[in-house]
Amino acid sequence: MAHYIPEGLPDRIRHYIDGEFVDSVGGETFDVLDPVSNETYVQAAAGQKADIDRAVAAAKRAFHEGPWPRMLPRERSRVLHRIADGVEAQDARLAELETFDTGLPITQALGQARRAAENFRFFADLIVAQADDTYKVPGRQINYVNRKPIGVAGLITPWNTPFMLESWKLGPALATGNTVVLKPAEFTPLSASLWAGIFEDAGLPKGVFNLVNGMGEEAGDALVKHPEVPLISFTGESRTGQIIFGNAAPYLKGLSMELGGKSPAVVFADADLDAAVDATIFGVFSLNGERCTAGSRILVERSIYDEFVEKYAAQAERVVVGDPHDPKTEVGALVHPEHYEKVMSYVEIGKSEGRLVAGGGRPDDLPTGNYVAPTVFADVPKDARIFQEEIFGPVVAITPFDSDEEALELANGVKYGLAAYIWTNDLKRAHNFAQAVEAGMVWLNSNNVRDLRTPFGGVKASGLGHEGGYRSIDFYTDQQAVHITLGAVHNPTFGKQDAHEATDLDDPDPR
Repeated sequence: MAHYIPEGLPDRIRHYIDGEFVDSVGGETFDVLDPVSNETYVQAAAGQKADIDRAVAAAKRAFHEGPWPRMLPRERSRVLHRIADGVEAQDARLAELETFDTGLPITQALGQARRAAENFRFFADLIVAQADDTYKVPGRQINYVNRKPIGVAGLITPWNTPFMLESWKLGPALATGNTVVLKPAEFTPLSASLWAGIFEDAGLPKGVFNLVNGMGEEAGDALVKHPEVPLISFTGESRTGQIIFGNAAPYLKGLSMELGGKSPAVVFADADLDAAVDATIFGVFSLNGERCTAGSRILVERSIYDEFVEKYAAQAERVVVGDPHDPKTEVGALVHPEHYEKVMSYVEIGKSEGRLVAGGGRPDDLPTGNYVAPTVFADVPKDARIFQEEIFGPVVAITPFDSDEEALELANGVKYGLAAYIWTNDLKRAHNFAQAVEAGMVWLNSNNVRDLRTPFGGVKASGLGHEGGYRSIDFYTDQQAVHITLGAVHNPTFGKQDAHEATDLDDPDPR
């Protein structure tokens, strides 16, 4: 099968700083591979501290001297809607490049491109409709909240759905009047390079958006440590989040971090079994299993356990693995050979920890590329590494339980707490279990279908803070309380000539 290569690939990927594409100050570059051939297809500029300094200076200048933070919400909203139009106009091209760079199936990449446009539309509408709090003390005082953009936001994004997740941060950061420096993941810089043209065509002022490619340890580290970047929004691994937390601490930066997950899908005996199988297959094998909210631990009530495992394994074997550009493909190639080796190492670990019932290696008909057959382990104990550790690939662990209490103990028995999926037709159990499970987001009888108005974030090792809807507005703005006295000035007076004259502090009846 011929390896598909999109037409019109760039001959190099550069930074975008202050309205211009530029190379690294020192000329540093790194290789970018495509995950089907694992061959270098382009070189990208590798940002260093000097490049981050340039980008931050441009963003700071645009914030303090440019029009963007001072525009009316409606004016910024119009620009954001034009950005959404630009994304929609080239959604097929975006999906093609994203699939080539990440290995995501083309149909799923197209959905991510359209979601990126919707993210901009959502925040374009939200800032126009936004209302802030006002508190009145009749005849005495009015207090109101004045929101202000904060400054330069540093955005660090992952490689699993890069363009969409970039939009999820860029949308609210720009809508609220901040300027940004984006550091995309080094494995997948291709689609991020399209933002510059989309933003220029939409009329975003120069310097408001800046892009620096490079390694996390170099460009990302310099962005986190830059004293003039007050906000860092990061999506990625929990361990990297810990490092960022420590490096940002001396500057007391605002942090929003969406980190790893090992989310449970809990299936009770009274659930709609076929719907639960469909949803939990999709929940771990969509996006190649490279998704933070994947339901990668399936907990099943014992009375239906054998039937569930049998149906699940049979359906997992039918999942179509193949060329990411083929519309029939449901699982494509993992993003990079390093990640492929990591996932395959967990597959080998799992063979000694659980009962392999589907997959377990490379598909026979795909001898090259980062392909892993959807892999299902049953009878996995709670102390197994494949039960406890995030694999971030098409690998799932299934474990039985005997009671609601045991199900909750298993669900909460990991360090992560991002998402949870609960399948039951018992209304009381559904709500009580949802409220007791340690997860930032819970879906009842549903796969991951998000309303953009709701908070997105996790607990425990899965993150810090929330984004989504007004929570994003909260993160990207300072909330200044303004107090206005309406009546007589009402305050104690110190230093009066008559020391015995009563003040408010001497009120004999404080009721």
